Amino acid sequence: FDCPFVFTFSSTDNQLSWDTSDWESAWDNGDNKEEEAGEETTGQNALWLQDCVVSLSPCSDLLVVAREQKAVFLSAKWCTDNSGREEMTLAVSWTGTLSTEEGECVSSSVCIPLASQKRSSTGRPDWTCVVVGFTSGYVRFYTENGVLLLAQLLHEDPVLRLKCRTYEIPRHPGVTEQHEELSILYPAALVTIDGFSLFQSLRACRNQVARAAAAGSDVIQPPPLAYKKWGLQDMDTIVDHSSVGIMTLCVFDQMKNASILGGFNASVKGSPPAMSQYVTVGGGPYTGFYYAVEGSSQPLLSHVALAVASKLTSALFSAASGWLGWNKNKNEEEAVQKQKPKVEAATPLGIRFGLPDSRRHGESISLSPCNTLAGVTDDFGRVTLLDLARGIAIRMWKGYRDAQLGWLQVPEEQSDRGFSPSASLPRRHALFLVIYAPRRGILEVWAMQQGPRVGAFTVGKHCRLLFAGYHLMGVNSVTSQGWQLHTQQVCLLDPITGALRTVNIPFHLALSDKKSERAKDMHLLKRLTNILKNREVEILHFISINSEAKNVLLDIKHPAIKKALLLLHVFAGNFLFWGCLCGNNPIQNVCDTLQKAGISPQQLLKEVLQKTEETVRNLHTLLIALSNMKGAVEESWDPQSVSPWWQQVRSTCIQSHNAAAALLAAFVAHCAAKASITSVCVFVSFLQLQSEWEAVSLELEQWVVCVKQLEDVLVLQTLMLVPPPQGAGGSAAAAQCSIKTLLEGGTGGIADSVSKWVFRHNLPPERLKEIIQRREDNNAEGKLEQKAGEGGADEKEQKLLVAVCQQFPHSLSPDLLFAHCCWEYVVQWNKDPEVHTHNQILYGITFIVKRFSAAAYLMEKVGKAPKDRLCRRDVGMGDKAVTCFLGCCVQLLQILMEADSAVEEVAAPELSVEEAWFGAEGPASIAELALEQKGVHYPLVQHHCLLASLLHAAMTFSLRVKPLSLFDSKGKNAFFRDLATIQLMPSGDMDPGLISLRQEFLLRVLTGWVQAIDDPSCLSSGSSCPPLPSTGPKADWWPSLCLELGSLLQINPDILRRHLVCELYNQGLDLRAEEVMLEVEDKDVLGSQLLVLTGQRLCYSLLHSQSQTQAAMELLARLPPTLCTWLKAMDPSELRCPLVPLSQISRLVSRLIEILPENHAQYSLALHLLEAVDVLTTED
Repeated sequence: FDCPFVFTFSSTDNQLSWDTSDWESAWDNGDNKEEEAGEETTGQNALWLQDCVVSLSPCSDLLVVAREQKAVFLSAKWCTDNSGREEMTLAVSWTGTLSTEEGECVSSSVCIPLASQKRSSTGRPDWTCVVVGFTSGYVRFYTENGVLLLAQLLHEDPVLRLKCRTYEIPRHPGVTEQHEELSILYPAALVTIDGFSLFQSLRACRNQVARAAAAGSDVIQPPPLAYKKWGLQDMDTIVDHSSVGIMTLCVFDQMKNASILGGFNASVKGSPPAMSQYVTVGGGPYTGFYYAVEGSSQPLLSHVALAVASKLTSALFSAASGWLGWNKNKNEEEAVQKQKPKVEAATPLGIRFGLPDSRRHGESISLSPCNTLAGVTDDFGRVTLLDLARGIAIRMWKGYRDAQLGWLQVPEEQSDRGFSPSASLPRRHALFLVIYAPRRGILEVWAMQQGPRVGAFTVGKHCRLLFAGYHLMGVNSVTSQGWQLHTQQVCLLDPITGALRTVNIPFHLALSDKKSERAKDMHLLKRLTNILKNREVEILHFISINSEAKNVLLDIKHPAIKKALLLLHVFAGNFLFWGCLCGNNPIQNVCDTLQKAGISPQQLLKEVLQKTEETVRNLHTLLIALSNMKGAVEESWDPQSVSPWWQQVRSTCIQSHNAAAALLAAFVAHCAAKASITSVCVFVSFLQLQSEWEAVSLELEQWVVCVKQLEDVLVLQTLMLVPPPQGAGGSAAAAQCSIKTLLEGGTGGIADSVSKWVFRHNLPPERLKEIIQRREDNNAEGKLEQKAGEGGADEKEQKLLVAVCQQFPHSLSPDLLFAHCCWEYVVQWNKDPEVHTHNQILYGITFIVKRFSAAAYLMEKVGKAPKDRLCRRDVGMGDKAVTCFLGCCVQLLQILMEADSAVEEVAAPELSVEEAWFGAEGPASIAELALEQKGVHYPLVQHHCLLASLLHAAMTFSLRVKPLSLFDSKGKNAFFRDLATIQLMPSGDMDPGLISLRQEFLLRVLTGWVQAIDDPSCLSSGSSCPPLPSTGPKADWWPSLCLELGSLLQINPDILRRHLVCELYNQGLDLRAEEVMLEVEDKDVLGSQLLVLTGQRLCYSLLHSQSQTQAAMELLARLPPTLCTWLKAMDPSELRCPLVPLSQISRLVSRLIEILPENHAQYSLALHLLEAVDVLTTED
């Protein structure tokens, strides 16, 4: 047959128009009689398509046209036309003869796209399988290139119709998921092939064919096809069918059917059975409904007739030989033909019910995408709409002879959903029935179920309506996640023009009349958007474009859509005002057009202010033009009051986070407002004569305040945008800054923003103090600049901070800024206690008391300094962090005590803000909250400070102690109470046992400190002691702290001093011991203790030292027996530093002689020791 081989998709110029004026008059006047037999010349040339079997892939990438034994495959390709525009075309990819049996012809075909199994797939098909049915009963499967994959003979009658059903995601819960299948209709039988089995077999056959073509490998038998075969009974003729899918009856329908089929005594199962529904059309009855209960028939397994290599070779050669190149040897072909496979018998399936009409014969049936409706055509020129669930006809159209049907299911778009009151519900879908009437050459679209005709198109009389009714095969609920299926539902093939047009229906056409106006406007809005996008760069065509956009703009009526129109400011800013800015179109004309379209000046003003960067050069002109529009400035406005029009401009500037752009807009708007006010003011004659006078109004005063606030915000925002240095502990995120946020932040909002910046930049408190100090003389400022210059990269940020402090002298006073910085550090520390920055200044007992009490109870529980794991579990930080934290708690409590002591001497500060920021409304600042707090109870704070010091000492030196056990019941009950309350505190003399525990703990603290400061450089007698650090276990303040704690814990401080002296001598730190010895009061007891220590040192030198000399041995022999016996009784192992120079031993004995009185019992022993040491020193 003769047919054109190239079809093109319709371009913009070929798209179906919604204009129906050319045919509606004839339709309404009754000129709808069927055409006479005479046809035009073009119609005679196009009749070839009516005799062909045509099928189109739902992806519109493969078209199959077949007639008798021949077929042509057309694949989608991109090509460039004469004008240089790219368009999609369907070009011939394969031609040839499909039949292999003698006398068989093609009777039906479908193109099934198979989904890709790759994870990277996004919904495009991997390849497309062409399924062709023949009059011999064979069903053959081909690739896009015409290569035969497999052939099946499932029934020995002609194949009437092939139809496919694929997976679709259920839109509502409770809807049964339908299985994929391929259904094959014969005159008295129906075969359904399982989709999963077919998908796997086709993939296996394709892979084997590819291997055979590449390497000639052995053919591996693919898996057999699983299918069911039903013998359709009780119907005279069947010409078409639809497989509706699996359905489950409700309980009422189940009981009704059981009563009808089984009578009064029929039994009803507990759960309704699942059934597959099939609907057929033909004659006697006109429509039949069949129900196959699941499980009533077992699936059959067929032998897959795989194409052998010789057949593959013939097919490959035939693909290259051309349309008439099938010239292979008939004898060879007959040799290849195998014996026909065994045909399984069909399972009888009786009709459940039907629609009897003896004179009417059905011609085709088309199933809706939702599987609930079906359209049926008949030989009477009627189109009947069936309700498949109820099995009844619910609507009928007349005058559609030889009609072709298709369905469109249109989802609701997100833009439509935004204006719906049920926006939170799932997306709605609209269903349309497409009817092509070839006798009249029109295409109609009807809304379901009882909806009106929503559109009609004038098309050719020889077209073919192509409706697939399925999507990709091989898709399931898992693999389809995130896919966007690129499929077309209904296409119209015009053989005369060679165009393949898609039918698209807007969702809003299915809505009721109440919502149709808004829906139509939404469609116009999309059209205007396309105009602006497609024509944005074609500035030379502005006049014609402006006219088209103006017409669309004036057609939009719905207020909500007019508001949505303003969302197009990205393109409208370049389009609507382009002629104004270039001088091609007066701005007043544009304003008049927009005002006629119902867009208020206030809405235009909002869009202009949002695109200040694009309109900054003409902002003054635009503001003047918009303010002169009707409805902008009220005619009754008094210049001495605030104008709502200019207040809208100020509100935009106040809310803007771009301070520089807002300040520029405020300057321009201030000038425009001044000009507008001057033009409307009516001055008295005296003012008219005095031209140098300026009109003063409340409106202009508001602008002055706004400009001053924006200047302040600009300075502050410049500081906020300075990035923190690399390696800073704070976060790099900068807070948003605007007039609105600062006013809503209250009187402390500015200080709070600066404190966050200080934390992000990890600024030391000492440096911060220098920067924010008042600099009244030039010298101080010069010193600051000199130090800032030394910092290099820090100079810029420090100058900015100085500028901000000068811009806000009241809001950023030193005390306020320090208070906010302290609070910010504590808040950030509470988020991550492991991070320790400059927390020398701590503030806020709120966050601390919880962790402080947790540390105390944990140490009380374990009876010692807890390990890292326990600290992290109970306190929320590591053991090192807990030690540092307890030290900070001591400092905080000491600061509270100092502040409480001086509270009566210093007057409360007066908080004030700058004049431009009097309108701040928001939460109270930290300073205001602090001034409202009650004063602390000094004894209770001191009580907690004592506990914090004990905990800090225990963690620092890893001591065993139960800290709460060092206090009586009153002391324990007073802990962790509100510091402003008065609690019952310990008083009077403590229990001696409790005092003994306290004394033992403090003595161990002193021992730990002495062991920590051990320094070998101090062992030489003439050297001076090096200075000690101010923090950590070696800090020089630990002895004084122990003495202070001893006085609070009722411990004799002289005991602590004597113990410290002995520990220092024991460690070999004689010089430090001599300093502490001066403060000891009881010299006698100290002398006795040091005498033993001296004996231990001398014993080690004479008896235990490895470098013993002969002189030492001789001296030991000359010593008095009592001294010798006393020395031998000494245990030098108790000394932590036994090896000391003889000079230090001699110096220690001399100190003993000085502090011991002559009447002391051990004075003579000390003299003998002095003599022995002198002899050793002399001989050495």
